[in-house]
Parts: sequence; C-alpha cells; structure tokens
Amino acid sequence: MTSVDLGIPVARRTIDTSARPDTPYLVDRFGRVATDLRVSLIDKCNLRCTYCMPAEGLPWMKRSEMLDTEEMIRLIELAVRELGVTNVRFTGGEPLLRQDLVDIITATSSLPGSPKTSLTTNGINLGRFAGQLATAGLDRVNISLDTLDRETFHRLTRRDRFDDVLDGLRAAKEAGLEPVKVNAVLLRDVNDHEARDLLRYCLERDYQLRFIEQMPLDPQHGWDRAEMITADEILRMLGEEFTLTPYSAERGSAPAERWLVDGGPATVGVIGSVTRPFCATCDRTRLTADGQLRSCLFSQTETNLRDPMREGVDDEELARLWRETMWAKAAGHGMDEEGFAQPSRPMSSIGG
Repeated sequence: MTSVDLGIPVARRTIDTSARPDTPYLVDRFGRVATDLRVSLIDKCNLRCTYCMPAEGLPWMKRSEMLDTEEMIRLIELAVRELGVTNVRFTGGEPLLRQDLVDIITATSSLPGSPKTSLTTNGINLGRFAGQLATAGLDRVNISLDTLDRETFHRLTRRDRFDDVLDGLRAAKEAGLEPVKVNAVLLRDVNDHEARDLLRYCLERDYQLRFIEQMPLDPQHGWDRAEMITADEILRMLGEEFTLTPYSAERGSAPAERWLVDGGPATVGVIGSVTRPFCATCDRTRLTADGQLRSCLFSQTETNLRDPMREGVDDEELARLWRETMWAKAAGHGMDEEGFAQPSRPMSSIGG
C-alpha cells in the first residue's frame, strides 16, 4: 500500500511557465484549453465492481482530508469565474453518497454563465434523488450499466442492486435529466456477449449508450491489455445486428466516437481511451475529493490546492497554481510508450 493509495498525493515538480501566454485560461504547451472540470466528490462507493476495487473495498479518505462544502464550492467557482471552465461534471466514487451534493450542484448551476452540469453515477440512489437534482440545476446524468442480466450484475458489482439501477434510469428520464447516457464496460467472457442487447435496450428507451474500453485504473493492478475488449471488437459485435455509419457532426473534444444506428437518428458511442486515444483534443482538468489537482486521468503527480487554501492563500494564488499545473500537462497518457506506469490512485479516488 503506497501513500497515494491512502489519498496522499505525489508532489508536483517545479514548473517552468516562462513561455506560457498571458491568458487567464487553462492553456497547455500543446495548444489545448481546459474548459471541462471533473470534480470527484467522494472516493466511497456502494458497489464493488470487479474491475474497479477489491471485494473488501479500499482505505477511504478521512473526512478531515476531504474538501468541505464551502471549500469545494470555492474551487468550482474559481474555475468558472476566473479560469474559463464552462462544464462541470461531478463524479466519485459514487457522488450520490455525498450528503451536500444538492447544495454543491445548486451553487454551481447558479454561477455566472450558467455552466453545464452533469453527474456520473452508478444509479443506485438516483431513483430517490433525480427530482431534487433536476431542481438544483443538474442538466444530465451518465449511469453505469454493464449488463442486463441480474446474476451477471451481482457477479460484477458484488451487490444485488440491479433493480435500483433500472429505477434510477427511469427516474432520470422522468426528471428531464437528458440525454440520459448509459456507460458500459465489456469484460471478456463475462458480459461481452451482451453488447447488442445493451444497445437494443437503450434504443428502445431513448437512452444514449457509450461503451468504454477498460482502462488500467484498478487498485489491484490486474488490468491486462491483451484481455481488454477493444473499440474495434465492440464495433464488430454491434455490426452483426446493426448498421453503423460515422456520425457526421464535429466530435470536438468529446471522448466518444459516435455512430448512427441503422441510419439514425439514434447513435451509439465508443470511448476508446486505450486503442483510440483522444489526448490531442482533451479539454479536461480534474479535482479530487481531497483537493488535489490533476491535469490528466493518468497523471503521476498532483497539485495540492487544499492545504494552501486552508492556510489562507487568496484566489489569485490558487488560480496561479491551477494555471501552472495545466501548462505542464503531458501530450498524452502514454499508454503506448515504454515505461508507462499505472497511476497509484485508483479510479474511485481520482474520479471518472
């Protein structure tokens, strides 16, 4: 168990910003501008998905280590007001386990410019909270659903909560949190035979399905590239039943490549983070629940915003740290490079 596994980040290196242009925005050395903030609200989760964490869970962050409501809102407001962020997505762990979630969303949606807000959730508690979230100003949700088989769901998540996820999907649509997006990870010889079933299910209910390649972000470090279901395989499986044609709209910085299904208008997306990386157009900046800033999902270093904030620095200093961190962002995640190392923090601690 390393210090990072316990939520203690690796300190960032000294950053040379002499060539950085004079702009308030979150630019990097490769011409990208970060406008999409991913905020991990909590590292805890009420599922134990086999590709995400061990059955016994993980050493969770202490409450004192996590940003409180005021601190979290302060950093989000700084990002929107001063740094050019226009989209805020709340993640976890499972963000619906955070008791002040509605307050944070209300504060975020009320900021000048009305940033677009979204939530990535496992859906278990969404049936109870979808209406409140919509009233608070949440725009849409992404809900994880890897299988339509109750037994497979139990085997994958180690929890018998399949019906709760389906209830959450329905509640999200009824509350107007649209488009309702479904995230699915296919695992070889576990649920890969369900690709077509998942798409058919989502088409019938007007959900937007996104398949995501499994990424090396598990704390067990058991990820095996050779065992991963690739984007090409997913498209081949779907093509056995559906006619897929490339979606003509500009993709921009969207992580998902999209295809029209049987001529449209419905689409399906594939996020090929491993085999079809989109690093060149990445517009994301990341804040963890314990106030650490990450320029990339696969960063090996972090910038601590929590401690300087608690020591009394002003927003100008926090903004400077944020700009410096993003200026040093790498060109890509480096998964195809020799010496690539999986982040020590697991996905539940970083945020999706």
